[in-house]
Amino acid sequence: MIFKIISKIIGFINQSIAVIGITGGVTVAFVNVVARYVFDASFVWATELTVFLFLWSVFFGTAYCFKRDKHISVTIILDIMPSRIAKIMLLLAHLVTIVFLVAVAYYGYEYLLLVIDLDERSIDLWGMPMWVPYLVIPIAFSFAAYRVAERIHGILSTSHTKILRESEAEHVIAEMGIGARTNQDNEHVKELNKMIKEVEKKTGGMV
Repeated sequence: MIFKIISKIIGFINQSIAVIGITGGVTVAFVNVVARYVFDASFVWATELTVFLFLWSVFFGTAYCFKRDKHISVTIILDIMPSRIAKIMLLLAHLVTIVFLVAVAYYGYEYLLLVIDLDERSIDLWGMPMWVPYLVIPIAFSFAAYRVAERIHGILSTSHTKILRESEAEHVIAEMGIGARTNQDNEHVKELNKMIKEVEKKTGGMV
């Protein structure tokens, strides 16, 4: 129960900051462009603020993608491996990922402490402490690591025969409504499978 609550809180934070960051960044950039070319004036702080807003949006958006499992992945090798081996390979890949994310979060935190000790401040953003924008690194990567930990738990608790997701090609074809019609017709099923293999062959597993 508590893990579900934590998951929802993290998801809400990721989505909210990603949306606010991209919206705020686009708005600030647009206002600055209008001020520069229409009124022949610009805001000194706009460029740096836009960069920070986009960075926060990207980092938290990336962390959210781990929840939805939307990061690009090439599954050609997994598709041809026996399911038991595929499960082990998938588990190892996620273990490497979580080690990387935790390492970046840790060293990001260490760098944050260094910035605080040095009292580094932004010149353009009214002397704002630089640890504020740098805070995105340990937080976003920690959230992403938590999502990967959830995925690892899911892999361990799932049978190897059901561990692999449908391919991207199968998802696209299902969304087109083809799957619902072909289930009743063996010939159409064969044609559908052939179509899927062709798509995966030409795209390397990515649509």
